[in-house]
Amino acid sequence: MTFQLFCDVCLDSLIDSVKLLPFLFLAFLFMEALEHHAGSKINKALASSGGAGPLIGALLGCVPQCGFSVFSANLYSGGVIGAGTLLAVFLSTSDEAIIIMLSNPDKKPEILKLIAVKVLIAVIFGYIITLFEKIKPAPKKHMEDLCKECGCEEEDGILKPAIHHTLKIFAFVTVIIFIVNLCVELLGTQRLSSILLSNSIFQPVIAAVLGLVPSCASSIILTQLYLEGAISFASVIAGLCTGAGAGLIVLFRENRNLRENLFITFTLYITAVISGVVIQLIGI
Repeated sequence: MTFQLFCDVCLDSLIDSVKLLPFLFLAFLFMEALEHHAGSKINKALASSGGAGPLIGALLGCVPQCGFSVFSANLYSGGVIGAGTLLAVFLSTSDEAIIIMLSNPDKKPEILKLIAVKVLIAVIFGYIITLFEKIKPAPKKHMEDLCKECGCEEEDGILKPAIHHTLKIFAFVTVIIFIVNLCVELLGTQRLSSILLSNSIFQPVIAAVLGLVPSCASSIILTQLYLEGAISFASVIAGLCTGAGAGLIVLFRENRNLRENLFITFTLYITAVISGVVIQLIGI
C-alpha cells in the first residue's frame, strides 16, 4: 500500500463522515427530545404492558439507540417484566444502525424493511419465551427508583446530550468507515465479501457473534459492511438482533442471577442465528 493510497482513503473517509454530521445531529436531537419529554411515560407503559409485553417491547425497541434495552434490563432485574418482553426489546434494538442508514439517502427504503423484519422476529420469539418462562419474584425495586437509575428523569436539556452523542458516534463512524474503505481498496468488495463468507449460511453466525459486543461500534461496523455490500441483509439482521447495546451490560450488572443472564444471552444469540439463516435461505 502506497502512502498516497493511504492519504486518499483517509480523505475519502473523512469526507464521507462529515457528510453524515447533519443527519446524525438532527437524529440525536430528535431522540433526546423524545426521551426528555416522553421517555418516562413510554418506560412506564412498558412496565405495565402485561400480556402485551413482547409486542410493546418489540415496538419500543426499534427506536434508535439502546435506551429502551437498558431500561428493560433494569425492569427485568427488578422483576417488573418477564424474559419474553426483555428478549423482544433486545431483538428489535438496532442501536445506531438506523441512524447511520438514515444518513445514506439511497438506503432509506431498506430501513422500513429492516425494522419490520426485526420487530416480527422480536414479537415471535418474545411470545415463545413468554409461553415457557417462569414468573419472576415480586419487584425488588419501585418504578421511581428504576427511572432514576436509568436516567430518564434527568433535566439536562436536549442540546448538550445531542451534541455529545453526535461527536461520539461521529468519531466511531470515521474510524470504522476508514477501516472498511481501506479493506475495500486493498482487497476489493468481492474479496472482502468472500472473506466474510458471503452467500454462506455461516455468515449470519459470525455476524451474530459480532453483534454481542456490548458497544455501539458493533452496530456501526455491521451497518457499514452492509452498506458496502460486504455482508448480506440476513447477516446484518442476525448481527443487529444480538446487538442490544449496553442492555446486556446492565442486565449482568443489575440481575444477580447469573444463570438467568446466561440463558437470556444464549437465547438471544440462537434466535438471531436462526432468524439470519432462515432469511438467508429464503432470500429476503
